[in-house]
Amino acid sequence: MTSLIDFIGRQHELILSRLVEHAAMVLTALVISIAAGITIGYLITYNKHVARVVIYICGMIMTVPSLALFVLFIPILGLGPRPAIAGLVLYTLLPIVRNVYVGITNIDPAIIMAARGMGMTEAAITLKVKIPLALPVAFAGIRTAVVMGIGLGAIAAFVAAGGLGVFIFQGIQRGNTNMVLVGALFTTVLAIAADRVMQYVQRLAERMTH
Repeated sequence: MTSLIDFIGRQHELILSRLVEHAAMVLTALVISIAAGITIGYLITYNKHVARVVIYICGMIMTVPSLALFVLFIPILGLGPRPAIAGLVLYTLLPIVRNVYVGITNIDPAIIMAARGMGMTEAAITLKVKIPLALPVAFAGIRTAVVMGIGLGAIAAFVAAGGLGVFIFQGIQRGNTNMVLVGALFTTVLAIAADRVMQYVQRLAERMTH
């Protein structure tokens, strides 16, 4: 334990740099994934057959090993953060798409019909009825995607994307336990902190929509 603390003390600047690098890469991927996932999840609520196909495809993507998915993008995007971001976007789509779809389709149809009977437009129904009611389920999917993205981001070091995974893989290669522990520890801390932030944002969003 003492040697680990000493290692963190000596390498704190590099650790902070890798932490910021990791967070920036995952944040970029998640912004794209959340925007795409919410849009897709909402649009497929209008067609159950399309919804089944889309959710199935998203599920199939998650069966591909994450490293293999990152590597598939290298011929197109080269080495570095870009193939990692593309892989993370695809990998984190399923929980967002599925939860947005489930959250909206589980709304009591009578509520939607009542809103239409009051003369509300589809846009108004979406903003004032569907989003507030689907928000808890949708946010659960987003929080899952955030934690998944941070964890999977560690594997991105294999495609020269940087981040905290560099400590893990260099530590394994060198037989340096402290490096492995630092990479794993700070990835975990980042995931927990991000989940807490998302929990706060969810509560704030729910207050604003009620």
